[in-house]
Amino acid sequence: MINCLFFDTDCLSSFLWTKSEELLPKLYVEKIVIPRPVYIELSRPVISHLKKRLDILIQEHHLKIQDININSKEFNTYYQMTEEPLAGNKVIGKGEASALALAIHNHGIVASNNLRDILPYVNQYSLKYMTTGDILVDAYGHNLISEEDGNVLWANMLQKRRYLGADSFSSYLKGK
Repeated sequence: MINCLFFDTDCLSSFLWTKSEELLPKLYVEKIVIPRPVYIELSRPVISHLKKRLDILIQEHHLKIQDININSKEFNTYYQMTEEPLAGNKVIGKGEASALALAIHNHGIVASNNLRDILPYVNQYSLKYMTTGDILVDAYGHNLISEEDGNVLWANMLQKRRYLGADSFSSYLKGK
């Protein structure tokens, strides 16, 4: 059984940009958590169409927004990652930091494509993580998409400047 998935902005927006977000609740029923900072990042007026798609998922109870309370362990971890990292770590974005902090303190999984920023923390806290590619592999394994569908989604995600780590879904599958 999969733990809750705490999405950062880039990973979630890969699905929103390509209008394939309906795959997420089919794969991870009642397991999708969006940290409030990620929701705020997706609320910018220039990408209001993404927020509308996200709001539909929220209204249909396919995912939930989770706040980080100021007087919490999650906030202390989040603050450290975004403002005052420990020696050897670097400041990271609010979306990645909020997903990491919530996953650390709720025994969850981080959903992120930004491995350069998250891997030091993933290793430090022995966290599990998934990328957009991993999620598409899950969708393929559950017969929600074909390899051809995966390649179309992958190409569309690359066109929207998502970094996915391979030139095509087929290439990514071969590497798994």
